[in-house]
Parts: sequence; C-alpha cells; structure tokens
Amino acid sequence: MKGVFAIFALCLAAAHAETANPIEKVLQLLSDLQAKILKEGDAAQKVYDEFAEMCDDRSKELGFEIKTGKAEVADLEATIDKETADMDALASRMEELSATIATDEADLKAATEIRAKEQADFATEEAELTEVIDTLERAIAILEREMQKGGASMMQLQNAGSLAQALDIMVKASAFSTADASRLTALVQSSQDPDEAEEEASAGAPDAAVYKGHSGGIIETLQGLLDKAQGQLNDARHAETTSLHNFELLKQSLEDGIKFANKDMEEAKTKSAACGEAKASAEGDLAVTSKDLAADVKSLADLHHECMTGANEFEEGTKSRGEELAAIAEAKKVISEATGGAEKLTYGLDQVSFLQTKMFAGLDLANSNAAVRFMRDLARKHSDPALTQLASRMASAIRFGASDGEDPFAKVKGLISDMIERLQADAAADASHKAFCDKEMSETNAKKAEKDSEIAKLTTKINQMSARSAQLKEEVATLQKELAELAKVQAEMDKLRQEEKAAYDANRPEMEQGLEGVKMALQILRDYYAKDDKKHEAAEGAAGGIVGLLEVVESDLSKGLAEMIATEEAAAAEYDKQSKENAITKTTKEQDVKYKTEEFTRLDKSVADATSDREGVQTELDAVLEYLEKLKEQCVAKAETYEERVRRREAELAGLREALQILGGEAVLLQKSAKHALRGFA
Repeated sequence: MKGVFAIFALCLAAAHAETANPIEKVLQLLSDLQAKILKEGDAAQKVYDEFAEMCDDRSKELGFEIKTGKAEVADLEATIDKETADMDALASRMEELSATIATDEADLKAATEIRAKEQADFATEEAELTEVIDTLERAIAILEREMQKGGASMMQLQNAGSLAQALDIMVKASAFSTADASRLTALVQSSQDPDEAEEEASAGAPDAAVYKGHSGGIIETLQGLLDKAQGQLNDARHAETTSLHNFELLKQSLEDGIKFANKDMEEAKTKSAACGEAKASAEGDLAVTSKDLAADVKSLADLHHECMTGANEFEEGTKSRGEELAAIAEAKKVISEATGGAEKLTYGLDQVSFLQTKMFAGLDLANSNAAVRFMRDLARKHSDPALTQLASRMASAIRFGASDGEDPFAKVKGLISDMIERLQADAAADASHKAFCDKEMSETNAKKAEKDSEIAKLTTKINQMSARSAQLKEEVATLQKELAELAKVQAEMDKLRQEEKAAYDANRPEMEQGLEGVKMALQILRDYYAKDDKKHEAAEGAAGGIVGLLEVVESDLSKGLAEMIATEEAAAAEYDKQSKENAITKTTKEQDVKYKTEEFTRLDKSVADATSDREGVQTELDAVLEYLEKLKEQCVAKAETYEERVRRREAELAGLREALQILGGEAVLLQKSAKHALRGFA
C-alpha cells in the first residue's frame, strides 16, 4: 500500500513539473505589459517632440511676424502723426500767410488812396502857385515897363500911398485886370505882418519923401512874393517827388510781399495736399497692417492654447503611464513577495516533500550540484558578483535543505526567481533612465541644432544685409560723384551757351546790317543803270561785274546769316534738350540717392537688431551646450554601453531560466530515483 502512495505522489510531482506555473505566467505578462507601456511612451514622446517642435517653430514665426507688424504699425502711426503735424503746421502757415496777404493788400489799398489824395492836393496847390507866380511875374513885368515909360501912370504910381492904390492906378491904366489886382492885394495883405499893416493904416499916407522911388519898392515887394511863391512851389514839388518815391517803394515792398506770400501759399497748399495723400496712404496701410497684426496675435493665442492643451495631454498621458507602470511594478512586487509560500505549496514540489523526506532520507543529492556549477560558470562568464553569490546560496540551500527537512529545490528556485525579478527591475530602471537620456539628449541636440541653424541664418542674414548696405553706400557715393560731374557739365554748358548767345547777339546785327547795305547798294546800282536818260557813257560793263559780285556777296551774307540763325537755334534747342535731360537725370539720381540712403540706413538698423538677436541666440546655445555636457556625463556610459548592459542582462536572465529548467530536471531525476527505490522496497 505504501508503494502505491509513493508512486502516486511521484506521478503527481512529475505532472506538476510539466504544468506551467500561473504565478510565473502572471509575472511574465506583467513584464510584457511594462515593456508595451514603455514602447507606447516612447512613441508618444516622439509624436510630442514633433508637435513641440512645430509649436516652437510656428510660435517663433508668429512672434517675428508680430514684432515686424508692431514695428510697421509704430512706423505708420509715426508717419500719420508726422503728416498730421505737418498739415497742422501748414494750415497755421496758410492762415498766417492769408492774414499777411490781407494786411498787405489793405495797406496797399490805403496807401494808394492816400497817395491819390496827396497827388490831388499837390495838383491843386501846384495850379494855385503856378497861377500866383504867373500873376506876380506879369505884375513885375508891367511895373518895370511902366517905370521905363515914365508917363502919367508912373507919376501916379509914385504918388500912391500904398500898394493897393498903386494897383488901382494900374487897373485904371488898363495895365492890370481887376481880378489880378485883387489877387495881388490879397496876397500882399496875407503876407504882410498884421502889426505893420495896422501901423500903416493908423499913420495914414506918408509924405512925398517917403515914397520917393516907391515903384521900385513895389517891385521888390512883388519880387519877394514871387520868390516866396516859387520856393513854395519847389518845396511842394520836392515833397511830391519824395512822397511819390516813398509810395513807389512801399507799393513795391507790399506787392513783393503779396507775391511771395501767394507763392508760399501755393507751396504750402501743395505740401499740405502731399501730406494729406501720404497720411491717407499711411492710414490705409495701417488698417491693413493692424488687421494682419490682430490676426497674427489671435493665431499666436490659438497656437499657444493648442500647444498648452497638447502639452497638458502629453503630461497627463505620461503621468498616467507612469502611474500604470508604478501599479504594475507594485503588483509584481506584491505577487513576488506575498505568493512565494503559496506558490511553493500550490505549484511547487512541497506536496511531495513530505514523502520525499520520509522516503528518500538517504538519497544522494549530488546531481543537484549541476545547477550550482552552471550558475558558477554563468557568473564567471559575465563576471557578475551577484551571480557568484547566488551560486553560493544555491549550493548552501541544496546542501543544508534536505538535512533541515526543507525542499531544497523550492528554495533554490525562489533564489533564482528573486534574482530574475531583480534583474528585470534593473532592466526596467535602466530602460527608464535610457528613455530619459534618449529624450533629453534628443531634445537638447535638437535645440542645439535649432540654435546653430538660427545663428547660421542670422549670420547669413547679417552678411547679406551688410553686403547690401555696403553696395548701396558704394552706389550712393557713385551717384553723388555722378551728380557732381553732371553739375560740372551743366555749368560748362551754361557758360558755353552764354558765350555762344553773346557772340550771336553781337554778330547777327552786324550780318543783318551788312546784308542790308549790300542790298541797298545793289538797288542803287540797279536803279541807276536801269535809267535810259544818262547824260554820259556809263560804265555798264564794269558795273555789271560789280553788281554780279555784290549779288555773290549778298548770297554769301544771306547764307551766312541763315546758317548763323540756324546754328543758334539748333544750339539753343540742343542746350534746352540736354539741360532738360540733365535735369531729369539729376532728379532721378537724387531720388536714387534718397531711396538708397534710406535703404542702407534701414539695413544698418536691421543688422544691429539681427546682431543683437544673434547674441541672444548664442547665449541660449551656450546654455544648451552646458546642459548637453551634463547630460553626456549622466547618460554616456564610459565602460559599458546601454546595449552591452542589455545583452549582458538578457544573457544572465536566460542563464537563470536555464538554471530553473535544470532544477526541474533534478526534480524529475529525484522522482525517478525515488520510484526505483520504492520498487526495490516493494
């Protein structure tokens, strides 16, 4: 009966050895799941890296476009403000000019009216003084004539008591008209001192001695009045001349002021219109640029939101995978730590250990040392101290397990399983570190390449802009030199044209005069020799030769004059044509100088900005290089690469699994030995 139970136990053990261990299967599935999750994480990391690179590139593009747009908006706003300020200044200038023109026109009108009044007053005064002078001159002439006569009228004049009596006598003698006498009397009275007139009236007529030669005194009085009247007329005419001269100066000044003010007004209007056009154009460009800038800002915000969402999703996915890996690792740890005993009891050889202990107490277990020798060979092959220690522990377990009543194979299998789990955990940690290193190295190298590319692009851009700026500066210098040469040529042309014109103006009258003289001589000769009533034998033969020669001279002079006029007209036309072409060329070159100067100034500013940007990128690249060196210290293995560690670890795991298979073979061997012993016992 005992033999039957022993055979049954051994058969059960053999059947168990051939059946897969579910716990090991679970651990293997969990390990496979870990590998799958890590692979999915690597794929997700690659997708996210591409997505992040796209976000970074697009963000930089939009940032550059926004920066450019803001600069353009600022420039356009500055242009609008400048044109508005210029228009306001021009409007104020036009108001000032309008006020100035109105004031000058009013002053001119007032001055003209005043001048007209002064001229009318002068004309009246001049007429009156001229009439007085004429009257006085006639009176003096009459008195002198009467004095020369010495008649009755002269006697009466000598006996006259006053000038009025003398004039009355002269009126009666028909030497004066009543109107002239009245006028002279009024003139004398107006010119006589009032006190003297009163004294003369109160004293009465003087005696005859006082009036001796009185007619001479009257003439002197009238002569004095004449001199005074002529002096007044001269003063009036001098004052009129001065007033007219001052008026002409004032008029010329006011008219010039009005003329130049109107010219300035037209220029201000033209400039204001140009400013208005520039402002309208800038406002239109500003509207378009502002719209594009707003679209770029919105696109950047949308991109930022999209990229942040993607980053959050990737972070959450990474976190979730990390949590899953942690859960799997924890589950594996719990299974490995908590199910060791149950696994031995359920799937190990503990079911038959009691029978083995009882039935094979004296059994030789020397063959179990094959697994230990295999493990030692494996440790020496890979130079792994952990495997060497495991081989020692396996030998101890096999050597002392049977004597202690324990199953040595279960303990050895537990040691090997623990080593397998530890190697798998090391592999997972190494793979995680490898993934971290690969990710960081990839990202850092990508950033390094990106910064290198940016620096190369900026350097190329700086070199291109610097070369273009130098080329533009050289072109501007050439244009300025050409403008100077053009100005010199134009000055020489002006001088030559003036000399040609002066020679033409001097020579043409002489040619015309000579031609006219020849024509007159021909006409004279022809008219003379054409007569039939000549009284002598005319030298018509010689005259015919002279006429023929004069005709030749006339032809030559006519031809020369025509050529002179044609040459002058052609020279003037060519001068005008060339001057206009020079003016067009000058304007074109000056505009080229202006635009090229603006362009190389803008390029120099862009070069400075790009240089500053390159310095910033270089600083970022230095930081990336520093971080890359740190990563190399952490991730680049000095003695053994990651691939070598993986191969070594896989070889060790294969060896440990082979050791487990060897132990399975030892159990069968024991079972077979046990069956042989039982049969002998039976």
